[in-house]
Amino acid sequence: MGHAQKTKASVVVSSYNEPLITSEWAVEIFKAAKQAGLMCAYVSNGNNTPEAMEYLRPYLDAYKVDLKCMSEKSYRTLGGTLQNTLDGIKRARDLGLWVEVVTLVIPGFNDSNEELWDAARFLAELSVDIPWHVTAFHKDYKMLAPDNTDSQTLIRAAEIGREAGLRYVYAGNLPGNVGEYETTHCPRCSYQLVKRSGYVIQKYKITEEGKCPKCGEKIAGLWPKNPSTVGLNGFGRPVSIS
Repeated sequence: MGHAQKTKASVVVSSYNEPLITSEWAVEIFKAAKQAGLMCAYVSNGNNTPEAMEYLRPYLDAYKVDLKCMSEKSYRTLGGTLQNTLDGIKRARDLGLWVEVVTLVIPGFNDSNEELWDAARFLAELSVDIPWHVTAFHKDYKMLAPDNTDSQTLIRAAEIGREAGLRYVYAGNLPGNVGEYETTHCPRCSYQLVKRSGYVIQKYKITEEGKCPKCGEKIAGLWPKNPSTVGLNGFGRPVSIS
């Protein structure tokens, strides 16, 4: 926990590889993190079980799931099962965790309007407050096709999410090219609450009660109790702990 406190982190996250397979290790880390006043989160493929989630629940605050696509056939090509992932998202939400979902939008794989609508509707039926992040594929390592995802595709996906009723939709990892979809707005009055460029927070206006300062709307999420602790205009990359 010393490294987390040294860098003034507020959250400890278990991520790659799949954190569900090392949950016993994560719980031991999370116990110490909780004692130090930190929040804890998973970045997961969502292929969880009721037993695993009951075991993790006392130590988790948030759970991010990568929803790869909405086609069972395509999911199986990746080695997963779509329904297991959908069930895992719902299970985490039902347990009271703060849940966010990311979909990497890949041309020719999951970028059709039909499939994007299926994903957006599924999430909206669970809760319109679930943030949905649509992010851009880029060629790397062993996957050198298809072409990189362009900003217009991300904007189209984000617009579908908003039309489906989701109140917090973001288009990520193409900073400066996706317009308003990097920013958190009040779903009631549209006031700009958190302005971002990539991973850099440029403005932060949410109150200590987690509300919009203009209209008083409660903003869904886990927010700092002291807004003055939010770091603005940082480097947007990991901090060295050496």
